[in-house]
Amino acid sequence: MRAPRAVAVGLVLAALSAAVILYSLNTGTIRIAPWSVLQTLLGHGTPDDHTVLFDYRLPRICVTVLAGIGLGLSGAILQGLSRNALADPGIMGLHAGASFGLIVFVSFFQTMKGPLSLIIPLFAFAGGILTACLIVALAYDRHRGLQPIRLILVGIAVAAGFSAATLYLSLKLDDQTYAFTARWLVGNVWGRNWENVWALLPWIALLVPYALTRTRSLDAFTLGDETAAGIGASVRSERLRLLAIAVALSSASVSMAGGIGFIGLVAPHLARRLVGPMHRHFMPISALIGVVILVVSDTVGRAFFQPNAIPAGVIVAAVGAPYFLYLLVKTKS
Repeated sequence: MRAPRAVAVGLVLAALSAAVILYSLNTGTIRIAPWSVLQTLLGHGTPDDHTVLFDYRLPRICVTVLAGIGLGLSGAILQGLSRNALADPGIMGLHAGASFGLIVFVSFFQTMKGPLSLIIPLFAFAGGILTACLIVALAYDRHRGLQPIRLILVGIAVAAGFSAATLYLSLKLDDQTYAFTARWLVGNVWGRNWENVWALLPWIALLVPYALTRTRSLDAFTLGDETAAGIGASVRSERLRLLAIAVALSSASVSMAGGIGFIGLVAPHLARRLVGPMHRHFMPISALIGVVILVVSDTVGRAFFQPNAIPAGVIVAAVGAPYFLYLLVKTKS
């Protein structure tokens, strides 16, 4: 009965996402009626409406959709690998590493726009991989392997180090570049264009389908390494492969949407509550929940706090932090 329920929940979330996106296209400094939005999307709108939608709002929404998918799925993978309900790309330090890679890029190229923006995810991925390697190296015990709680604690420490390095490099930027980069890193997706969409799209389009083919391996990891090896899973190589996928998804998402935390924590939890613990059921749902959370947060921050819009990352943190504390208390009890 889980599969039909997962399909039903997925359809509801997809419909909710479409409704929020339509509302987001309608709201802003220049309001466009829903019917005009649909006409413009079909190629029959006015030139002004076409400019507002296709040059400003659609690229921003596409980035939030793609990043929501990447962050939601990355969190589901990390929780499955670590067998820790509190695992999240931000909490484990991957966002800090990706942000460090982003700052290194800006320090060299002094821009985050134009054709060079296509290689930003590569720098963010390199920072994320460096962070993941440090975390695994410091958390690994040759007798007991990777301990879930140790992964979290080491990740927090490594994140603090990379955050300090990011702050140091950012202080060397000129005032204009520093202000733009700071807004970018906090999760403000204002000003994204189609180049940013094309930079993020290949990472999501290639890695998400592959990640969804590894659900059986993640189910095996939840039983423990010894049991997983006993049923034929290649524990070490599969863990490294899935960790690389999680790092790539979160790093690419951070590179285009900023260091938005807690989506990778909240989305898998809600998905498991809705459709159960099997990864083949809740991983797609986790991705859709990530989309809903990020698009709703961006829309709320932009539509309800005019003229000073609040970044989506701030809205997500305002909701995600209390939820994290709730999970922490629930885990202790």
